[in-house]
Amino acid sequence: MYSKEEAQKIKREFWIKFAEEYPRKWLLYNTKIKDFTFKFHVDNKKAMVSLDIESKDDDLRNIYFEKIESLKTILIEEYLEDVIFEKNYQLENGKTISRIWVEIKNISINNKSSWPIIFSFFTEKMEPFEHFFYEYEDYIKDLELNT
Repeated sequence: MYSKEEAQKIKREFWIKFAEEYPRKWLLYNTKIKDFTFKFHVDNKKAMVSLDIESKDDDLRNIYFEKIESLKTILIEEYLEDVIFEKNYQLENGKTISRIWVEIKNISINNKSSWPIIFSFFTEKMEPFEHFFYEYEDYIKDLELNT
């Protein structure tokens, strides 16, 4: 078990090492859609690449989720075969978001020997996820065009 300070130090080292090895500008928060973000996540159990739709307006959150869900077959067949969809995903803080993600389990940020596996996973999953978004961005952003 690590102290809070040790855990923070490991996280910092992890993200610095990832940025050094993969010095690329990721889409992440730059989708130009409010509360619609791509994220990397890693903890002591799993690593995840996700698209989080966090709008406080449930109707808006549902519209965006349903737009992505309407493209589910394309996303699975052409970009991410192991993608998971959850319209009402409960965060640890109790907030409900919509999440579309891929993950690997039984991996830990605390095990530095697994970092190359995590880095590779992040890149192999985020790149096609971004390509998918860019390909269907106009449709996703157009709130007049419903599913």
